[in-house]
Amino acid sequence: MNLDFSIIAPSIPFILKGILVTLEFTLTSAVIGFLWGTLLSILKISRVRLLRTFGVVYTSVFRGTPLLVQLSIVYFATPQLIGYDITPYMAGVITFGLNSAAYISETIRAGILSVDPGQREAALSLGVPYRRMMMDIILPQAVKNILPALVNESIALLKDSTLVSTIGAGDLLRRADIVSANTYKYFEPLIIVAGIYYVMVICLTWAGRRLERRLQRSDRSAERVQVVRGADGAPQRVA
Repeated sequence: MNLDFSIIAPSIPFILKGILVTLEFTLTSAVIGFLWGTLLSILKISRVRLLRTFGVVYTSVFRGTPLLVQLSIVYFATPQLIGYDITPYMAGVITFGLNSAAYISETIRAGILSVDPGQREAALSLGVPYRRMMMDIILPQAVKNILPALVNESIALLKDSTLVSTIGAGDLLRRADIVSANTYKYFEPLIIVAGIYYVMVICLTWAGRRLERRLQRSDRSAERVQVVRGADGAPQRVA
């Protein structure tokens, strides 16, 4: 094997600048996907048939078509449809946000249904508005239950972000392709990019597991400490 990293060494800073682009793209897409996916999950459990149908059809379309096709439609067809030249970054964020929402909506829906129905019934019997019940009672518990699945979706989004290189976005893979074309060295830049992605995925996995363990410890602490009333009626803590 004729490996020579010295040839691409001057171009390594150029490749590393793609880390910021990749992380910014992934974070923005993840936020859009989570917010829109949360709304979709609520629509799917709504009692209004039209809203449920919209949520189911939306999920079916975005999960049933290739992501690369969706990206191409948004980037290349948008100027034809609305006469506006969309940037590669914007096209990627929109496409990945909408696509991720379809998967996240199913995950959140399952998390909502996993919450004890008695809590919803108790909140409604106390006159708690539906919106406040979902935001303050149901969704926090649902997100805690599905945290590992959300971390996995974020990892998949990070790795799939390489697709934006096909429309010219300056992410890690696109910059590696540029270096390869200039130096005629293809293996070395791709190895560097693969290593960078591996480190980012490991860091994201570690952060997700650490957060999950912290939430589990807080749950166990809450279960161990109970409030009871003594003979004088004063509250007492027991372990």
